[in-house]
Amino acid sequence: MKKIAAVGMMSLALLAAAGCGKKEENKLETIKEKGVIVMATSPDFAPYEFQDVSSGETKYLGAEIELGKYIAEQMGVELQIEAMDFAAVEAAISTGKVDIAIAGFAKTPEREENMGMSNYYKAESGDGKDQGLLVLKEKASEYATAEDFSGKKVGAQNGALQQNLVKEQLPEDTQLESLSNVNDGIMMLTTGKIDALAVAASVGDSYVANYPELAMADYYFDYESAGNVVAVTKGQDELLAEINKIVDDVMAKGLYKQWWDEAVEQAEALGISTQ
Repeated sequence: MKKIAAVGMMSLALLAAAGCGKKEENKLETIKEKGVIVMATSPDFAPYEFQDVSSGETKYLGAEIELGKYIAEQMGVELQIEAMDFAAVEAAISTGKVDIAIAGFAKTPEREENMGMSNYYKAESGDGKDQGLLVLKEKASEYATAEDFSGKKVGAQNGALQQNLVKEQLPEDTQLESLSNVNDGIMMLTTGKIDALAVAASVGDSYVANYPELAMADYYFDYESAGNVVAVTKGQDELLAEINKIVDDVMAKGLYKQWWDEAVEQAEALGISTQ
C-alpha cells in the first residue's frame, strides 16, 4: 500500500512539474503557422490611422496601417485589423488577445512594464512642437502659456500620452475630460463643451486643415517625441525581434515618411468629418 501511494504521489509531482514547465505560446511561430497576424488599432488618429467610408465600405488608411501591411508582407502572412477604442488597444495587447498593436504609441515607463515595445519610427521634423492643443481659432490668441488653461476644460484621449501631459504640465485646476476617441473631442470642442483638445501636433494640423474654425494654440507641451513604437505582448521576445528588424528596414528605406506624406494627402482629400 505504501509503495502504491508513493508511486501515486510521484505521478502527481511529475504532473505538477510538467504543468509548471509548460511553455508559453510563441506568437511568432503561431502567426507563421496560421498565416495571419492580428493588429489592434484605434482608427481615429489621422494621419496615423483613419477610416475611409466614402465607398460604403470601411477602409483603413494611414501611415501606421501601411506599416502594419508591410510587417505582414515581410513575414509572409496576411494582416487582420481589429479596430477598437484606444484604451481597448492597450488592454488587447497587454492580455495577448492580438499579436501586435499600432496606434500612435509613445514609449513610456508604464507601457514598458505591461508590453514589449519596438524600435522607434518617426516622420516628424523634430521641431520641439510634437504635442499641443487644439482650440477655437477665434480664441487661439488667448492660449499662449500653460497658465492660460487654468480653470478650462481640456479633452484628451483616455490612456493616451496627451492625458498625462495635461495632468503634468497644465495648472492643477484644469478640468481634464477623458475621451474615448479624438473625433468625440473635435465635436465637443466645436460645440463648446470643452475649451481645448490635447493632441499630437501632426494630428492637430490635419484637423485644422479640415476645420477652418479650429487652430493650434501657441502653447505646446514640453515634450519631444523620439518616435512611435509597435507594441507586442510582454515576453514575446522572438516576435519583438522580428518586428524590430522590419521597423529598422522601413526607416532605412525611408518608407515611413513616404507613407506619412501619402496619408496626409488622403486625410485632407477625405476631410476629417468623413472619418
